[in-house]
Amino acid sequence: MRKNIKLTALAATATALTLGLTACGSSSDPSSAKADGGKADESKPLVIAASPSPHADILNFVKDKLAAKEGLKLEVKEFTDYVLPNTATEQGQVDGNYFQHKPYLDDFNKKNNTHVVPVVNVHLEPLGLYSKKVKALSDIKAGQTIAVPNDTTNEGRALQLLAANNLITLKEGVGTSAKLSDITDKKGLEFKELEAATVPRALGDVDAAVINGNYALEANLAPAKDALVLEKAEGNPYANFLAVKDGNQNDPRIQKLAKLLNSDDVKKFIEEKYQGSVVPAFGTPAS
Repeated sequence: MRKNIKLTALAATATALTLGLTACGSSSDPSSAKADGGKADESKPLVIAASPSPHADILNFVKDKLAAKEGLKLEVKEFTDYVLPNTATEQGQVDGNYFQHKPYLDDFNKKNNTHVVPVVNVHLEPLGLYSKKVKALSDIKAGQTIAVPNDTTNEGRALQLLAANNLITLKEGVGTSAKLSDITDKKGLEFKELEAATVPRALGDVDAAVINGNYALEANLAPAKDALVLEKAEGNPYANFLAVKDGNQNDPRIQKLAKLLNSDDVKKFIEEKYQGSVVPAFGTPAS
């Protein structure tokens, strides 16, 4: 997922968001969120960090249509990167987040010594290969350039998609951590590594690009229709989930939200709104 290109911009954004969230008195702030012996105050809004689409869209559906019936006050904070939602969750500036999959979270926790854990799977955004220059997978030839996300988990995921469709060959056993150096046969292709969020903007400058589902949607691409090829949903380890800092899984507000996110109403919303570009993937995340 996403790394910011400019560290100075990231630092400035982090500072601004920290100040903003603190000023809001989010329900995870120790001075405002805890009551009665350290238990979560259920009268406080549950603040969840999310990517704009489809995560915030799904959460806002829950907020507007379902939460009141469960006595849940839900607040959605939108983030456009893949770093701040986890750091804000770790630091208690938000109560949880909804934007990522397990391979990314495992890598993030390891690199940042954070303690964020999944609660419940919600959906899958199939990663896709897109192009403005070719009409079919068979049109991709030697000498052409493919853009891929540059972060650890999504680059490996992108390369696995390309390998599964015989565009490249990878070393045996590299799995989701595959890197460009693990390609044993590029079949004449060139690769351009870019920050995940910028890949859609580069689509016209390369012959094809592997784009994350949420960024494809934000770029007005319809994955089910526009992708040359999409990941298969069956057995896919990249379901996106609701996550919290370890120890907060049993917050009654989190449990209410988890139940609503796996409800028939949310399943119907996802299927009708996204038409196969985002698919329900309910259940308990793999450990």
